[in-house]
Amino acid sequence: MKDLTGIERFEEKVFLSSPTMHGDELRYIKEAYDTNWMSTIGKNINEVERIVAETIGCKYAVALSSGTGALHLAIKLAGERLYGKCRPNEGTLAGHKVFCSDMTFDATVNPVAYEDGEAVFIDTERDTWNMDPEALKKAYEIYPDVKLIVVAHLYGTPGKIDEIREIAKEHGALIVEDAAESFGALYKGKETGTFGDFSIISFNGNKIITGSSGGMYLTDSKADADKVRKWSTQSREAAPWYQHEEIGYNYRMSNVVAGVVRGQLPWLKSHIEQKKAVYDRYKKGLADLPVKMNPYDMKNSVPNFWLSCMIIDKEAMSEFVRGEQDYLYKSEEGKSCPQEILEMITAINAEGRPIWKPMHMQPIYRMNGFITRYGNGRGQSNAYIDEGEEVDVGADIFKRGLCLPSDNKMTEDQQDRIIEVIHRAFQ
Repeated sequence: MKDLTGIERFEEKVFLSSPTMHGDELRYIKEAYDTNWMSTIGKNINEVERIVAETIGCKYAVALSSGTGALHLAIKLAGERLYGKCRPNEGTLAGHKVFCSDMTFDATVNPVAYEDGEAVFIDTERDTWNMDPEALKKAYEIYPDVKLIVVAHLYGTPGKIDEIREIAKEHGALIVEDAAESFGALYKGKETGTFGDFSIISFNGNKIITGSSGGMYLTDSKADADKVRKWSTQSREAAPWYQHEEIGYNYRMSNVVAGVVRGQLPWLKSHIEQKKAVYDRYKKGLADLPVKMNPYDMKNSVPNFWLSCMIIDKEAMSEFVRGEQDYLYKSEEGKSCPQEILEMITAINAEGRPIWKPMHMQPIYRMNGFITRYGNGRGQSNAYIDEGEEVDVGADIFKRGLCLPSDNKMTEDQQDRIIEVIHRAFQ
């Protein structure tokens, strides 16, 4: 680790992305308390569903306990739509492959396993760090019968969703859109969360709008909204007693959590502006270093800038290797690596993180298929082809990239100190 002499440690920790409260959250929580609507029914839930649907531009929003729960029910519904109701003790995707974003949090793909499907991971493209449409085309040459695609918008940046939708249409496939990280982001003027056949957002504790937990299923289909709402409340039938004719889940959002979300929602635009300011200050402050910020399509998309990330140029990377739970790097003059920078940021009491480790590199999914734009990518990590392009783009971004402190409460002075630390890393 490089010398940090003269750089003062923060008295209070600067977080990666912590909740930003404004006051009305507590008022709506108290309203739930005072009216005794503490469970999964109440005005907060109704208002949150109405406001989110209006904000996103969809007809229905179903408030659920987590983004993961929303993804599970979206994927379950997609499987039922494609393959019919599942047999006892089997998920709706049993025996079927599903194309999934590779560089994402595992909550995006775990519900495929919940429903007994087999995820096949699609490599990442460099323009937005999202699913590569060219790799998806190649995947269909290898697995022509796949009928479901699960695509995420990484770190609040929309992917090339029109290209992906066109490929899906060509093959008669449905899309589950994971917009958990991209609430408020726009693609060609439309909100993410409106491009999938089944779409979700998240209100997890570190998201741009939070409820401490919670998520939403988004749709224009009343039938689908009603189905998800029923499944999320233990699949109770319309009988005067507890009647159950299919498997259900305890996935409904509580009126208390909905109170937090309700108080947060008016601040979405403000939070995005603050996050963008953080991104822009990093981009300007690091412009003289051999690094680049996480990219986006400036012509077609407006990210919500949830997390500001950077990637180190290849020639400026110091020697660096990772094991499963440990790492080793060599501190070299004029060069650095993600772990050295993260250690230096930690040393001044700030929080950064590695880029999401691609799913095909995770021990639990290493036997699953992984497709690059050049074909089957298994065994080709860090390999090169004649054009000099990496076969495994996601692995390369993971190796050279990191997430920077992106809290919208971070002051300019605090961010300047973090920028100085990153400069020191390359001395």
